[in-house]
Amino acid sequence: MTLPTENEDQPDTSTWRRVRRIAGWTLGVLVGGPLIAFWIVYLVLDVRSPQEVLAGLRKTVVLQYADGSELLKVIPADGDRTFVPYSQVPAKLRDAIIATEDPTFWDNQGFDPTGIGRAFLTGVGGGSGITQQYIKKSTGDEDATLGRKFAELVLATKITQEQGKEQIFESYVNIISFGRGTFGPAAAMNAYFGRKLDNSITWSEAAFLAGMIQSPSVHDPAASGDVHATRRWQYVRDKLVSRRYVESAGEMSYPATEIQPPSETRAGRVSYDEFHLKQQVLAELEQDGFPLGRLQQGTMTVETTLDRSRQDAAKKALRDRLNGEPKEFRGAVVAIDPATGAVRAYQGGDQGVRDYASTPHALGSAFHPFTFTAALLHGFGPDQPIPAFSKVEFLGENFQYPEVCGKKCTPRRAVETNANGTFVALAKKLGPEAVSEAARRAGIPDAVDGVPTLREKDGFLIGPGIAIGRYPLRPLDVAGAYGTFAAGGRRATPHLVAKVRDESGAVVWEHQDTSSPAFGDDGTSRRVAAEVTAALRTDDGPAALRTGEAEHGNSPDYQDAWAVGYTPQLATAVWIGTDDDRRLKDASGRKLTGDLVPADIWRAFTAATGRPPR
Repeated sequence: MTLPTENEDQPDTSTWRRVRRIAGWTLGVLVGGPLIAFWIVYLVLDVRSPQEVLAGLRKTVVLQYADGSELLKVIPADGDRTFVPYSQVPAKLRDAIIATEDPTFWDNQGFDPTGIGRAFLTGVGGGSGITQQYIKKSTGDEDATLGRKFAELVLATKITQEQGKEQIFESYVNIISFGRGTFGPAAAMNAYFGRKLDNSITWSEAAFLAGMIQSPSVHDPAASGDVHATRRWQYVRDKLVSRRYVESAGEMSYPATEIQPPSETRAGRVSYDEFHLKQQVLAELEQDGFPLGRLQQGTMTVETTLDRSRQDAAKKALRDRLNGEPKEFRGAVVAIDPATGAVRAYQGGDQGVRDYASTPHALGSAFHPFTFTAALLHGFGPDQPIPAFSKVEFLGENFQYPEVCGKKCTPRRAVETNANGTFVALAKKLGPEAVSEAARRAGIPDAVDGVPTLREKDGFLIGPGIAIGRYPLRPLDVAGAYGTFAAGGRRATPHLVAKVRDESGAVVWEHQDTSSPAFGDDGTSRRVAAEVTAALRTDDGPAALRTGEAEHGNSPDYQDAWAVGYTPQLATAVWIGTDDDRRLKDASGRKLTGDLVPADIWRAFTAATGRPPR
């Protein structure tokens, strides 16, 4: 029997070489392959900068009162995106988010090694830090796959090298959802606590908001109850304590009583009168070169001209006086600063989507001051004797009214007595173009939304209706035109927007004062305005008021009632009517005239703003 030799017991050296070679290649592939793949992906994929991501999002536009307080928000379709710069994120909230979502955020290279390891072992995502979450949200790729996790790792590394941590946190916190249709901490603070985001936020509130980020639809107490939400809040609290942001858990308590129900803080909720305001402001901004898309992309804030107290007073005066009147009554109130044209109060009604402040209505006998102006501009003296007419033919139409002006009728007396027949005769003598021109010089625009004003339906002819205020005009324009008389004959364009600011607070657009003499030179304009004001005053007080009615067809009834007047500080137009131009009867069955409901509203509003008429 032959025994094996020593060489026969040992593997062939060539075999060992093959094993070592295979092992080397395997190790090279396992180590070098991912590195090569990392650098290929690093070079091929491009991470979007925070600025690019935020620029691509439609953000919430805030409208403010003139004093800087919030009026309302214009919310994008996908939710409230009120942008907050990093410097304005309270430190407590910033710390609560970092302690919960990524405790190594300030020091890491953009990723959480534990989460990456788990993804490699399980084949699914998880454990993403703040930078990775930002990449996931900014790319829109949230598939829980190994490939997505790898790409997320590469891009997180790349953005950390290209962007500062503060920039990354700013972008992250503004694009993540906190639930209830909100994105960003300012919208979240309002949605859950009904308050503005500032340094008054407590640790308990900060912990609550930070806890929403992981799964807002689950952790919201309105969805899952306070027991579940409390457990989530305790988790965040414990993170703050263990990571020494807060000394002890005893310093904090679950803010159950502070959390508002969704119905109280629903983003973008507006009443009908607020909706009218929003639409009017946005329409004005678009004409000034700031369409809604530009405002949303630029994170802009709009400062309106509205005065909060006057806005509230207008709403109250309108609501209180219409209470108890026929349910079909509609109303509008517009008040303007005569010197600048700034709209201080704008109430278009709260009965539906129709904005009565910007809907044209027949002005009726409240148009007489413009005919009076035309007479003054064409050489008639305010106290010049003129025939008092009861029956007049004008442009093919016959008009007949009771004689109220008397034998010693003058233009001033005709205004004071509401002598319709005399004003028709004046319009006939002056010509319809002269009457129209006087109204336009006072401030009635040539057209509204492309439709000519003070014209027949063909847009060219001026018919006999101009003599009796038959052509419909907007309360907004009427208040502005009467404001020209209040301002001593200087015309200023009514406007609701004062300034537009960018996200840093810098003014990027501001309304420019374009006031100018309305009726010629300064002297002539002052004289005309003074005569109109004197004719509209019924005593020696500071207020001038004109009431008027528009006829219902050819009947002696009325379909629109007005009260328009001014003090040196404010010109106010009040309109009362209906949706279907019916005959106006008040709650007691009386024929409605301007000196009833409209005048009551005008006086109540004027008294509430601190300048009561005498």
